Amino acid sequence: MVQWTAADVADQRGRTVVITGANSGLGAEATRVLAGRGARVIAACRDVDRASAFADTVAGEVEVRHLDLAELASVRAFAAGIDTDIDVLINSAGVMAVARGRTADGFERHIGTNHLGPFVLTNLLLDRVSARVVTVTSGLHVLGRISPDLNWERRRYQRWLAYAQSKLANAVFAYELQRRLAAAGRNVISVAAHPGVAATEGQRRDTSLQGKILAGGRAQSPAMGALPILFAATTPGVRGGTCIGPDGRFQRNGFPTEVRTSRASRDATIALNLWSESERLTGLRAPLDAL
Repeated sequence: MVQWTAADVADQRGRTVVITGANSGLGAEATRVLAGRGARVIAACRDVDRASAFADTVAGEVEVRHLDLAELASVRAFAAGIDTDIDVLINSAGVMAVARGRTADGFERHIGTNHLGPFVLTNLLLDRVSARVVTVTSGLHVLGRISPDLNWERRRYQRWLAYAQSKLANAVFAYELQRRLAAAGRNVISVAAHPGVAATEGQRRDTSLQGKILAGGRAQSPAMGALPILFAATTPGVRGGTCIGPDGRFQRNGFPTEVRTSRASRDATIALNLWSESERLTGLRAPLDAL
C-alpha cells in the first residue's frame, strides 16, 4: 500500500488557501507545506505578532491577518476584509479541554471557538470559495453528544466532554455543509479531517490522568498529524462528505485515508437541529438556507 506524505502534495502555485490557527500545531505544519508548494496562504490567527514571527520562518507567501474565533465581531471583520477568491478554506484553529469559560459572545468556550466561530466564518466566506472547505475534527468526537444545552448552562461542566461535543459538531457541520452544497449544485466540496493523536500544543499542555488516558499512548508528530488535513485539502478525487484520518489502529496514528466516523456525526436530524441552533445563537442567516 502506498503511504501518502507531504511530498505528494501537488504544485499549489496560483491557489489561495485560508488557514485558521496557521501559526501553531497542525495549522503551522499545513501552512509550511502549502506555502512551500507555492500557495498563497492567508494565515488567520488570534496572535498577530506570534503569527508574523512564524510567517518569517516559512519559505513561501504567507499573509497574516487577525482572526479571533471566540469573538464573532472579529470573525465578521475578517470575512469582510477578504477581497479575493479562495480555493480552499481550512478550519483548523481550536481549543482543547480548557477550563470552563465563555467567549466574548457568551458561548461556552469549546462550542463557541471550535464550532460557532468556524460556522459563521465558513458561511460568510462560502461565496468566495471555489474548491474545498476542510473542517478539522477529532477522533474524540465519538465521545461527544450534541445536547440541546450546547453552552453547558444546565449541565455539570466536564471539559473533555465539552471538547468532544465541539468536535462532533465539526464533523456534523462538515457533512451537512456537503449536503447543502450538493443541493445547490455547487462544485465546492466539504470534507472533515482529523489528525489522530498528535503532539500539538494543546495535547502537551494537558498533563492530567484523564488526558493521558484519552490520548492513548505516544503521540505522533504534528507533521504526521497534519497529513490528513493536507490530503483533504489537495488530493484529487477526495469525496465531499467524507472524513480523512490516519490509517493506523483506532485511527490514532498513521498515514491519511478515508475513515469512518460515528453514527451521530452522520445523523441528518442532528445536523438540521445543530445548523438551526447555530444560526439562532450567532444571528447568522446562512446563504445555503435559501434553497
